[in-house]
Amino acid sequence: QVQLVESGGGTVQAGDSLKLSCAASGMVLSMFAVGWFRQAPGKAREFVAAVKWSSGGGFTDYADSVKGRFTVDRDKNIVFLQMKSLQPEDTAVYYCAADSRWPTTTYQFWGQGTQVTVSS
Repeated sequence: QVQLVESGGGTVQAGDSLKLSCAASGMVLSMFAVGWFRQAPGKAREFVAAVKWSSGGGFTDYADSVKGRFTVDRDKNIVFLQMKSLQPEDTAVYYCAADSRWPTTTYQFWGQGTQVTVSS
């Protein structure tokens, strides 16, 4: 059974950092494209970052709003979203997702989400 579980969310001050984790089971995460998305209250879900690992180094993509502040990394079967210089507009529920295709704009597997709240 494929499962993605996010953790690491919380409440922080503007300018702080936070590291989210996405633990995968039932799949080998390095063989999948992994995306991070977020959804703020009253807003549509939006793309944050995506990554696909390969023997040649892999591919990454970041939303303009997070470039230079957010970084995706992986350790075995856990994917991390390192977030720095957080701002109140980063407040949202953050989801990780995985799909066997790359590139892709739709993802087959989703986690349950973790709340990130940034206070000013």
